[in-house]
Amino acid sequence: MAITQAMCTSFKAEILDEQHDLVADTLKIALFTSSANLGASTTAYSTSNEVSGTGYTAGGETLTSKAVSTTGTTAHFDAADPTWTSASFTARGALIYNSTNSDKAIAVLDFGGDFTVSSGTFKIIFPAAGANAIIRID
Repeated sequence: MAITQAMCTSFKAEILDEQHDLVADTLKIALFTSSANLGASTTAYSTSNEVSGTGYTAGGETLTSKAVSTTGTTAHFDAADPTWTSASFTARGALIYNSTNSDKAIAVLDFGGDFTVSSGTFKIIFPAAGANAIIRID
């Protein structure tokens, strides 16, 4: 099994078909273990190999403060950094998905290794909109 960072291929087609409103729809981010198989071919959220532990609820966190912007000919998506408090678990990656639209997959994040939190705060820091935006379409 592997987690490979990617914008999901199905999302690219669904954007062209107007199936996602990244600001108005409810977007979530779910955490996964190293046993998960996630990548460009992921089409929807599934609980298979999702993290479990104190401070984590299946389905993950709802993304807040969502915004879409452009710089030149590049479009960016950004949101507030998702945070799990009083948490104890190990995560290897994450899936951003649209819970308003049949849990359709948007992007897979590969943390590059297991990250463990023990009675603390687990936070994913999204890069600012720009060259390294969490979702970027050139």
